[in-house]
Amino acid sequence: MEQLKNTPLFAEHEKLKALMAPFGGWHMPIQYEGIIAEHRWCREKAALFDICHMGEFHFKGDIVASGLEDVFTFSVKSIPVGRSRYGFLLNEKGGVIDDLIVFRLAEDEVMVVVNAATIAKDFAAISARLSGGEFRDISAATGKLDLQGPLSREVLTGVVGPEIAAIPYFKFIRTKVLGVDAIVSRTGYTGELGYEVFLPAEKSAELWNRLLADERVKPAGLGARDVLRLEMGYSLYGSDIDEATTPIEAGLEAFVNFDKAFVGKEALLKQRAEGVTRMKVAFDVTSRRSPRHDYGIFFEGERVGTVTSGVFSPMLGCGIGMGYVAPAVATLGAPLTISHEKVSMEATVVELPFYRGGSLRS
Repeated sequence: MEQLKNTPLFAEHEKLKALMAPFGGWHMPIQYEGIIAEHRWCREKAALFDICHMGEFHFKGDIVASGLEDVFTFSVKSIPVGRSRYGFLLNEKGGVIDDLIVFRLAEDEVMVVVNAATIAKDFAAISARLSGGEFRDISAATGKLDLQGPLSREVLTGVVGPEIAAIPYFKFIRTKVLGVDAIVSRTGYTGELGYEVFLPAEKSAELWNRLLADERVKPAGLGARDVLRLEMGYSLYGSDIDEATTPIEAGLEAFVNFDKAFVGKEALLKQRAEGVTRMKVAFDVTSRRSPRHDYGIFFEGERVGTVTSGVFSPMLGCGIGMGYVAPAVATLGAPLTISHEKVSMEATVVELPFYRGGSLRS
């Protein structure tokens, strides 16, 4: 069996008596007080998440001459310094090796933030496509804490300084946090106003405890994070997208720039011309029941797809989910039945996001 890794905050989670479980090869906190309570705290105040398991790569060199410009589905050279961009690393068939965010640190310097379970795979794939520049995996040396919620700006300003208050969505600054070099960004995964702090791993526990000393802040685990992201309709790698799924099938074509070269482009152009055989849809359930991963999706008695993500939404008061279905069924308002063994629930195809009341762009 694979040896699970611990984040620099493992001892802090144990002190808080968090429910721990494996996730992406790591011991991670699923909940502290409870998923619903932590979800509500994030929507109303400020929740603190340990995201130290995520991967970070550092590149320095000529972005075009090195081949980095052709690695992702978006242009790296056109990202202004101080901004970040979301998109994909694809395989030759157009499948998603990973979804990620690139931060433009300087004209010749970027940081790539990737999912925890795909760090080694991503690093190998990107390295193989580069012909120059210095490319390093800095994941082990980098800590990452996410403070999310409508009060996060007030809280973090008191700890870091007033300069973070002016950071717009998908921008970042390089600053000092607890006396060390750090990056503070606003990308988020919850639909609320929030910040991500990248700093040396050995300072993670100090920042964690400093933030939790504020009564407006409570810790939140991956359980609440999953409900929060699904209410926004954000895809989870390994569930909603993977190497067998293309951005077109996932309804994420907006993050693909067909005006530039990238691995997998020809496969996507072919798929776009011929049409897809399945499409991701969002649906809500007419009860408080939760659809679950791998439940069947039925239309007029015939199985037409599979659920990839599903939870009970505290904000909507019903079950919500996403999954892949035959294109003919992927129309707003289409009536569906979600079924698994003796469990059955009626559902309707809806538009994303499920929840629209967040403070994300405050």
